[in-house]
Amino acid sequence: MNPPPHSRIARGVTWVVLQFALMMAGLASGPLWASQWTGRVSLASGALCVALAALTGLMGKRDLGSSRTVFPRPKEGARLVTTGIYAHVRHPLYVSVICLGFGWALLWRSWPAFVIAILQVPFFDAKARREEQWLCEHHAEYASYMQRVKRFIPGVY
Repeated sequence: MNPPPHSRIARGVTWVVLQFALMMAGLASGPLWASQWTGRVSLASGALCVALAALTGLMGKRDLGSSRTVFPRPKEGARLVTTGIYAHVRHPLYVSVICLGFGWALLWRSWPAFVIAILQVPFFDAKARREEQWLCEHHAEYASYMQRVKRFIPGVY
């Protein structure tokens, strides 16, 4: 028996719980296992990743507006956003979290945090694929949007 379409389980609460666990593990592991290597390049790279995460996240939040939800299944009646940052990547909010994970690991110079950041990549890829299935069901034009705009890296992937 399938859960009702508007229930949290049907909207993808499991994805959100797993995402939260990964993010908290990454946040905790930075300061817990800090300074495992030296280098100003690491600090500069980490700061750049955090800045990119902030910019990407703020633009994604702004452009998605009232269509934004914590769940991967789109809100009923939500409009499909294909402008702004969404004209360049399909999942800027996921890109933001991934960049933040790498930036955090580099700033703290923490191998465990770096490993968790790496693990976020396939997690968000899988989550995005599931979300895209739901988006195709809700928006007939999503399939053509997928052909034009890459998932995470403009023009690449």
